[in-house]
Amino acid sequence: MAKIAFILLCHKDAPAIIAQAARLTATGDYVAIHFDARAKPADYAAITAALAGNPGVVFAKKRVKCGWGAWSLVRATLNAVEVAEAAFPDATHFYMLSGDCLPVKSAAYAHRFLDAADRDYIEAFDFFTSDWIKTGFKEERLIYRHWFNERAQKWLFYRSYEMQKRLKLTRRVPADIEVQIGSQWWCLRRRTIERMLAFCRKRRDVVRFFATTWIPDETFFQTLARHLVPEREIESRTLTFKLFSDYGMPVTFYNDQYDLLISQDYLFARKISPEAALLKDRLGALWQSDRVDFATSQEGEKLHAFLTGRGRIGKRYGTRFWERESTLGPDRDLYMIVCKKWHVAKRLLHASVDKLDLRGIEYLFDEATCAVPHLGGIERTLEKRNRHRRALMRMMFDYYRTDRLLICLDPANIALMHDFMSDRANARILELQCVFDDQYLVGHAKRVGLATADTPGEVIARMLPTLRHEFDDESVRIRDAEFPRHWRIRQDRRPTDNANVLAEFFDIDLDTAQELAETPYLFAD
Repeated sequence: MAKIAFILLCHKDAPAIIAQAARLTATGDYVAIHFDARAKPADYAAITAALAGNPGVVFAKKRVKCGWGAWSLVRATLNAVEVAEAAFPDATHFYMLSGDCLPVKSAAYAHRFLDAADRDYIEAFDFFTSDWIKTGFKEERLIYRHWFNERAQKWLFYRSYEMQKRLKLTRRVPADIEVQIGSQWWCLRRRTIERMLAFCRKRRDVVRFFATTWIPDETFFQTLARHLVPEREIESRTLTFKLFSDYGMPVTFYNDQYDLLISQDYLFARKISPEAALLKDRLGALWQSDRVDFATSQEGEKLHAFLTGRGRIGKRYGTRFWERESTLGPDRDLYMIVCKKWHVAKRLLHASVDKLDLRGIEYLFDEATCAVPHLGGIERTLEKRNRHRRALMRMMFDYYRTDRLLICLDPANIALMHDFMSDRANARILELQCVFDDQYLVGHAKRVGLATADTPGEVIARMLPTLRHEFDDESVRIRDAEFPRHWRIRQDRRPTDNANVLAEFFDIDLDTAQELAETPYLFAD
């Protein structure tokens, strides 16, 4: 009978990973876990401690920092596959999962399904002739070398690409390899995994080639499968049910979609909402049941569109995918620098990103030109960003694969502060109170259109007290809101005084806080 070694790639939500591993191994299967090296050490410690006594669980010996579209995802998968292959000699199949995946059939059904046909299940379509890639880079993924992460190092990524393109520094695909492409969610037989690991040891040239391609998790295993396994033994499909919205974003499944999921001709589904506790419980119980009678179909995409189009909870029309996300997530930290002098806040933000383990985004809710990654259209205008602010921030957390984000806000945007501070996430405010001399106030008046170069000096002079009062009033309104996690630093204070506040706000040591407090322009002489 089939025995599955699940290759579990994850980076957050320790309790869910613990429950998932316990559930999957309860039916006699195995789990090999790679927990992202970028994740919180406390989470990894909790997972290893909780699963230490489970003989069906092993951990990748070497953890790597994973980045979307980078070789690190393949390396992490190989690290987990290697320990699973060695630790579980009776495993007949190896199945790729993420922390957002859950079973939509019973283990009994899955074992029977895999026993019924001696084949590998992996999407593997010809890279050059298929239409699997709809938009964006295609051949460029392979013929140029990609050393930088497109999301974390966007400027370097595209600068490197443009330079190679300009200098015509292209390269050839290894001559005996026909590159394939498909979903990263596969299920492979043991002998296929053994052949792949042996191939990696023997053909370092091929490994080096894929290590500098873009999004290799969609090409590496797919190419090796076609190269090492007869075509008749490959079914070019995934056993994991997944959908994408019109905006190219993964569809999230909720409590009321249990019947939809179990009726699809798949063994697992992704991604399950972190908030869908009832759905997780039902699917977990299903996996451990003896049920094998499932009436399946391939109409999941159409059925999902029909059900969500009718709306939920009495709504006639379904909401956009971003409108269904109501919270940032209870385990996430959102740091807000509130400052009227944008250039000062930006300097503090970049200094904090350089010295601390967090991501930073400038005035994305106040500045239309702020660099925001493509998130399916929600980010295109300030009006959309503010209207769907919680969903936008949740997507930012997911995009950067982090639980700690730092943003800048204008003091006038107090409604957004109220909203974020009421969220279940750990949101906190650092108010940077600046010194406004007449020169700055005149410049501000011109930037916002209250004055021009031709405005008489006496008119501007009468305007300055009003502007100063407006700025003071914004600070008063923030103070009157009585936010529970609200810190203040001032430009007219010594760096030593501000350092104490920064240490509390970021929960860092005083020496690091002192370095941040000495950021240029943060201290006005």
